Amino acid sequence: MAGKKVASAKIPVKPYNRTEHDGKKSGGTVKVKWVVSFISCTDDTRQTIRGLGLRRMHQVVERQDTPAVRGMIHKVRHLVEVVE
Repeated sequence: MAGKKVASAKIPVKPYNRTEHDGKKSGGTVKVKWVVSFISCTDDTRQTIRGLGLRRMHQVVERQDTPAVRGMIHKVRHLVEVVE
């Protein structure tokens, strides 16, 4: 039986689950605190801080934990901190 391939049993692959990966509950809320001034930062960095809803230094805002908000926090991670 040379040349014939035998179909192997497919092993179900568990889908990647972000909540299990990083240990944080996704879909909840995240608190962000603005700790470093954006003086001498670019305009898009300023707009990201404003887009997060931060108006003044040391202000804490609570946002939905979505990929968009996580991306915004990642962009200005040198200016903000996540408060638990």
